[in-house]
Amino acid sequence: MPSARELTDHLRRLAPEVLAFGVIGAGNTLLYMAITWVALPIGAVKASVIATVVTTTLAYLANRYWTYRNHSRTALRREYTLFFGFNLVGMVIQSGSIAIGKYGFGLTEQHDEVAFMAVTLVGIAIATIFRFWAYRTFVFLKPPVDGHEADLAELDAVAGLAELSAEDPQPSR
Repeated sequence: MPSARELTDHLRRLAPEVLAFGVIGAGNTLLYMAITWVALPIGAVKASVIATVVTTTLAYLANRYWTYRNHSRTALRREYTLFFGFNLVGMVIQSGSIAIGKYGFGLTEQHDEVAFMAVTLVGIAIATIFRFWAYRTFVFLKPPVDGHEADLAELDAVAGLAELSAEDPQPSR
């Protein structure tokens, strides 16, 4: 079990990453909400999907070149595939919360705009926690310590996930 000092040191090192991720997330959330509001007349779930697709690319660029700028750069195809894949899971979480509001609680786009926005914020909060974990665990790798992470640059997304989940009991030298 980590000591209080180790935990404090870890949180201190994590704070700049959380702050940058939060700023990007807040900006994208505002853009997401604006797109969703404007597109609401075509349907709440469709509006959510459109907003997610637009903000995903912006979030990738901002996270790659600001939040995780000091992390290892692996193949763009690998990073963006994983990033987009994890964003799709986040979109399912967000759109799922909206679908629950619409089909589970009977909210309508014509009469319950504010309720849809509240449900959307709940979905965003849950999806944000998931995305933060996924990005820092699988997409933007920590700077190489032993050179192992650099090997992932040539791998595609599926092989990258397999490599990250494999345990190597004997480190190669």
